[in-house]
Amino acid sequence: MVLVTLVVGGVTRLMHAGLSIVEWKPLIGAIPPLNAGDWQALFEKYQHTPEYQKVNRGMGLDEFKLIFWWEYAHRLAGRAIGLVFLLPFIYFLVRQKISMGLALPLAGIFILGGLQGVLGWYMVQSGLVDDPRVSQYRLAAHLGLAFVIFATMFWLALGLLAERGRYFTDSRLRAAQRFGAWLAALIFLMVLSGALVAGIRAGLSYNTFPLMNGNFMPPEIFQLEPWYLNFFNNMATVQFNHRLLAWLLALLVPLFWFRARRAAASARLRQASNFMLLGLIVQIALGISTLLLMVPVPLAALHQVGALFLFATVLWVNHELRVA
Repeated sequence: MVLVTLVVGGVTRLMHAGLSIVEWKPLIGAIPPLNAGDWQALFEKYQHTPEYQKVNRGMGLDEFKLIFWWEYAHRLAGRAIGLVFLLPFIYFLVRQKISMGLALPLAGIFILGGLQGVLGWYMVQSGLVDDPRVSQYRLAAHLGLAFVIFATMFWLALGLLAERGRYFTDSRLRAAQRFGAWLAALIFLMVLSGALVAGIRAGLSYNTFPLMNGNFMPPEIFQLEPWYLNFFNNMATVQFNHRLLAWLLALLVPLFWFRARRAAASARLRQASNFMLLGLIVQIALGISTLLLMVPVPLAALHQVGALFLFATVLWVNHELRVA
């Protein structure tokens, strides 16, 4: 469900539909428009937004309905996750089917989910003021928290599903464990850089590979003042950093695959390592294709899924390196 919500959210952003609902009503907002009057009221609220006035002026009600449904589906998916998580959690807690040691991290995950909803609205608000585009900083925070929620759920699930329950730090594996932890952090940084690319639409520029319009490093990379703004607001710099991280992962993931295979203490570790390498290959292919084809919606959405898959496989390898 987290994966589906992530995909719907990505498509919502790519369809420029994220600003179509200008209010946040966590409970009442779950009810969609039921009649023509409801639709007209929502459309009139949207017509007062900077996006309508500066980008979509003249849009008809039928066009508005299309972008509305994408944003509504994204918000509804988030609410559904909360219910699907909370109700069984309460049931198992009351029936004493889960220990307190497990209940506390589960409660923490639920709190993170609630914060994600608040952060999502905080992100949308940034596009309802003057500039009809959400803040790339808030977009990165929103996407980053989604990956954190997924990571905590996935890591907890791996621990529950493991046939071996004892964690260990064998001296042969300590280096591989440290390597894996840093690699997971690097992929998370890659995800955040991808959010910046999406936030300022840097993927619509420098649509060549492997060079950026004939340059390894484009000359515009430090044209903004002060210099540090280039890392967040300059299309050339933001895309260059994303590419640089991709090249780094293209080197480090195979190296980690090799080291994990050498340390492989189980068939599951070898399997996880192979899936990780496959995830890297697919993700790089999706990234290059998305860039060269100027960010078509299906490919861009798959590229986001590929990032989550690669992140998950690296977490899986990390977990297999730590269980005995």
